[in-house]
Amino acid sequence: MEQIKTQHDLRAAIIRLEQQQAEEGKELKEQFRIAYNSVTPANIILNTLKDLGDSNFVKEGFLNTTVSLGTGYLSKMVFQGISNSRIKKLLGSALMIGITNVVAKNPDAIKAIASKIFNLFRRKSADEETDNGEVND
Repeated sequence: MEQIKTQHDLRAAIIRLEQQQAEEGKELKEQFRIAYNSVTPANIILNTLKDLGDSNFVKEGFLNTTVSLGTGYLSKMVFQGISNSRIKKLLGSALMIGITNVVAKNPDAIKAIASKIFNLFRRKSADEETDNGEVND
């Protein structure tokens, strides 16, 4: 900072410092507003949910749970069919719970099996397309 030698220099320095103070005050108010908004309960919940949504662990857990419940329900429907028998309904529910637990506890094995089945179908369709292409030539 320059040395102040005259009254004019003093007034100029005061004006400069007041302008600097006003700018820093505006920045401080903006930072306070941002900080205040980030700690409101609604924003805390939204940020937490956003972080959970970005997490691969949660996505895979949700997918595994959905697949296990879906396969359990499907197996119950296939076994039970359109039966009014109480025993068949009870066995269907037990089968659903059992398959749901097995799938939930072994998601990697289920994914590997599903991947092999998917690749098998894809390979068969690719073979059929090449066979059809050779016949048309």
